[in-house]
Amino acid sequence: MAAQKFIIPFEDLEIGDVPEVGGKNASLGEMIRTLLKKGINIPTGYAVTATAYKFFLSKTDLGKYIEGELGNLRGEDLDKLSEVSKKIREKFSQTPFPKELEESIRNAHKIFEKKYNENTTFAVRSSATAEDLPTASFAGEHETYLNVKGIDEILLAVRKAMASLFTPRAIAYRVEKGFKHLSVFLSVGVQKMVRSDLSASGVMFTLNTESGFPNIVEISGAWGLGEMVVQGKVTPDEYIVFKKTLGQNRVQGLAKFIKKNEYTPIIEKRLGAKLTKMVYSHPGTKILETTKEERAKFVLTDQEILTLAEWGMEVEKHYSEKNKRWTPMDLEWAKDGEDGKLYIVQARPETIHSQKDFSKVVEYVKKGTGKTLLTGASVGSKIATGKAHIINDPKQIDKFVKGEILVTTITDPDWGPIMKLASAIVTDKGGRTSHAAIVARELGIPAVVGTGNATEVLKTGEEITVDTTGSEGTVYKGILDYEVIKHDVSKIPTPKTHIMLNIASPEISFEKSFLPNNGVGLAREEFIIASEIGIHPMALINYSKLDAKLKSKIDEKPLDMLIR
Repeated sequence: MAAQKFIIPFEDLEIGDVPEVGGKNASLGEMIRTLLKKGINIPTGYAVTATAYKFFLSKTDLGKYIEGELGNLRGEDLDKLSEVSKKIREKFSQTPFPKELEESIRNAHKIFEKKYNENTTFAVRSSATAEDLPTASFAGEHETYLNVKGIDEILLAVRKAMASLFTPRAIAYRVEKGFKHLSVFLSVGVQKMVRSDLSASGVMFTLNTESGFPNIVEISGAWGLGEMVVQGKVTPDEYIVFKKTLGQNRVQGLAKFIKKNEYTPIIEKRLGAKLTKMVYSHPGTKILETTKEERAKFVLTDQEILTLAEWGMEVEKHYSEKNKRWTPMDLEWAKDGEDGKLYIVQARPETIHSQKDFSKVVEYVKKGTGKTLLTGASVGSKIATGKAHIINDPKQIDKFVKGEILVTTITDPDWGPIMKLASAIVTDKGGRTSHAAIVARELGIPAVVGTGNATEVLKTGEEITVDTTGSEGTVYKGILDYEVIKHDVSKIPTPKTHIMLNIASPEISFEKSFLPNNGVGLAREEFIIASEIGIHPMALINYSKLDAKLKSKIDEKPLDMLIR
């Protein structure tokens, strides 16, 4: 066994190396090899390979032990699944690396560490060989360890990352997707950490995550490390950039473009609550409350929003050309608080809308209305009814009945088994790119996320209706009637008369773009002002004449939202 096969630097990898280093590491290597020269910042690192993982299992009794424990396991046997998972991961912790493998990791990290100062820390990320595929993302199924420092911590984190291939959620996901447990191997990436604990980070999609509309870039961000955004533990800022307008103005240069203050590609900026942030606390991390000033401020400037959007478009273009088909991307970004630079730290193919047949349109039409209990970010363009069930811990799965509506504060991958039973999801925290939102889309169920206080307003057993057919998700009291209408737009004849749409909400235009139409004929500006800004234009013109209460309401709005 050649020792060098245990370790491969990111710069020596490309996307074809997925069988050896997994989707996450292969994608990082692909971007470093091809996109660094285009000005995209990507922190480097190295991969502990699938060969190393297989060597670990074969040179110890781990492989035979895992095979024996998983032999008679059924995916729906959740109690047994948790027990087996715990035993396998304990076996990993009790089994040291073979000497040859440990020395390879030590030597590689020693060389890598010399590039940086003594205070540099690293992220240790799992990268499964069946991960980040176009049809199965495995997003969040395996563990990441942040702020890891020194070779002894690196060795421990690498072993724990390998063991995370056998968490209950990872085992259940493989069963659901039809992957054999011992045919999925795990590589581990060791990557220099960006000091976003001193600044901000988040996620970016190169399409509209709700409708699949391809001509925008969606960016979410919050203060501190990006895990808070990915896990949905904060309601982040949200930005939408129109690709075509950005592309038309690239030739001017972004700085010149912004300075001229012409029509902007940034078509929406939404301030998130951002109540907490994750920062370094060696070993590991800790969560702090944000300040009043941080909550009232966007985490990105316009320049930074457009830079990230341009990078997202470059990554999408590269992967689309390589795959010879449109490949929308799901990326993670971070801003370093020390050097002030933006970085792309991960990229993977988007797995929901890239597989969708857009000629088939399913329309949910609510009949009548009811008392509005909650509103939040809309996920799914559907309607669901049922009994609310507040769950505070995924271990309470035995109390949850299939078809109920899951109500909780946030979700993470441990919630997967409950989410698969739910007819809809409602959360207190999180945005459209949170874990709850991503899994709801994958499961094809509606979700209203970031409501603020769903677990306080709703009661277990209460009958509710979850409606995500609008740009804002709504939870109504009681069971409301609705109709499901299915259309095949490919069979609708094209009339000679140009059919154009009346639009009252900007986000609705993304969803309706897939209907046969010749564009937007009328935009209801009064509705847009009322829903997006919430302040009458005359109130801004006559600001000095307003009473203190109205002035206070206006002052709460971000200034650039009012200017826009």
